[in-house]
Amino acid sequence: MKKLSTIIGIFVVLALTLAACGGSPAGAGASVLRIGWAGSPDTLNPGAALLAESFVIYELAYSALVDLQLDGTYSPDLAESWTVSDDGLVWTFTIRDGVKFSDGTPLTARDVVFTFEFYQAHEEFPYMNGYTYAFDTVEAPDDRTVVLTLTTPAPNLESQIVFLYILPEHIWKDHAEGQAASEFENLEMVGSGPFIMKDYRQGEYVHLEANRDFYLSPPKVDEVVFQTFSNLDALVQAIKTGQVDMITEMPNTAVATLQEAPDVRVVTGPPLAPDITDIVFNVTEPQDCPEDGACTGHPALRDKTVRQALAYATNKQELVDIVLLGLGTPGLTLIPDSLGVWYNQTIQDFPFDLATANRMLDDAGYLDSDGDGVRDMPDGSRSLTFRLNWPSDSTVAPRLAELLAKTWADAGVQLELQALDPDALSSICCPTFDYDVIIWGWGSDPDPSFLLSVMTSYEIPSGMSETGYNNPEYDALFDEQNVTMNPQLRQEIIWRMQEIVHDDAIYIIPFYSKAVQAYRTDRFTGWITNQPKLALEDVTSLVVVEPVE
Repeated sequence: MKKLSTIIGIFVVLALTLAACGGSPAGAGASVLRIGWAGSPDTLNPGAALLAESFVIYELAYSALVDLQLDGTYSPDLAESWTVSDDGLVWTFTIRDGVKFSDGTPLTARDVVFTFEFYQAHEEFPYMNGYTYAFDTVEAPDDRTVVLTLTTPAPNLESQIVFLYILPEHIWKDHAEGQAASEFENLEMVGSGPFIMKDYRQGEYVHLEANRDFYLSPPKVDEVVFQTFSNLDALVQAIKTGQVDMITEMPNTAVATLQEAPDVRVVTGPPLAPDITDIVFNVTEPQDCPEDGACTGHPALRDKTVRQALAYATNKQELVDIVLLGLGTPGLTLIPDSLGVWYNQTIQDFPFDLATANRMLDDAGYLDSDGDGVRDMPDGSRSLTFRLNWPSDSTVAPRLAELLAKTWADAGVQLELQALDPDALSSICCPTFDYDVIIWGWGSDPDPSFLLSVMTSYEIPSGMSETGYNNPEYDALFDEQNVTMNPQLRQEIIWRMQEIVHDDAIYIIPFYSKAVQAYRTDRFTGWITNQPKLALEDVTSLVVVEPVE
């Protein structure tokens, strides 16, 4: 869904100390759950948002037609039921009766129609517009019925509408046109979710209160405060001292310390929204270079043999052990293992084998012709010296780069290491293709379609393709899975797509990181930790946790 560094790579420079003894925005006598994190929403406007922290708050303050569960399934939310026509083009949703927005205004099907048309009308929205790609018309024949007609069948529609938070037309209609749609600050954040916005200071805190009229199960706590901390060390200290009741993230180096801390429990597991770290090869062919592209990638990286040899020269288990301190698993494809049935676990990865890597490069004519320890192109035109870049706000990339440089050197490949500001990295990446190798990443939707799309040739000129990969067979399979309504057949197509790109080695996926979170056991109970995915900040936990008696 999003670039990893864009989502979680922002740390604010001011920390708000909201200890229970003073300085708190919370009401006296209320049960106040305090959550610490290192980020902050970039905006309360769902259309304009980029950061993951924003979407955490949207999930709590807004409703969507369906809800994503921690096991990856979808459940009724604002829509109590829905039907799909035989051709997969017409989806009819029945809206719950009696739902109201937090300002007391009734929510009707007309608000759903307005919301969908609003997101669809604004191509400048980073994410929301993309979720409406298959929408043709949206109609409300009555107050409780929404009829959504698609241009093509969409087997993953639930995964798209789960993020389309329903907005109150009576407020947003005055901000629906032009730049006003993105510029509206939405500070009151009127929604119909389980929590209501009470107070917000960007970069400091988000203060929510329980919506006691929520149509499902109202929260058991009175208030929730998300506090922003300037760095992860401060965040760890806050959970140890009891300044906060839960933290959403921590450096892996802190796990052992927190496991020994009184009244603190550390939990790990697959994340609800997986972040995939990737090692990206520039494989752009000259004929595919965009009009304004530089396309300076090293020609050796257009040779699949070289890329496969580098995969053999990558010790993924060492990367897991050293970079993640064991809190992860070796990666395989851009589709993460936490996407369940969509992840092709049958693929045999390239094992760490320097002898095989060296033999492959020898056989392909990449020899060290001048004896300097670095291989050269078969025609002797240049050495196998690759630029390796990564975003300067990444916490894992520097060590990852060092380890890659070491093992790839043992295969005769030299790396020139340089961190770049994320904006600068974007400018050389895509669609400029002015790089050789990049360490970066993506955040994943619950459906694999978006991550699959970034490997299509269609996305080379758009900038969504990081690699410049062009494979007609892959493109055709992407189009096919996009309209295949049979889940088993669609799974088979998606598995085949993963086999193709894994064999072509356009990415090396070093690992899949686990979510690492912690909560205090002496304050609140009921945290959801026994599901296939872990997200203590998700609505699934925050509506059921309650004070310890």
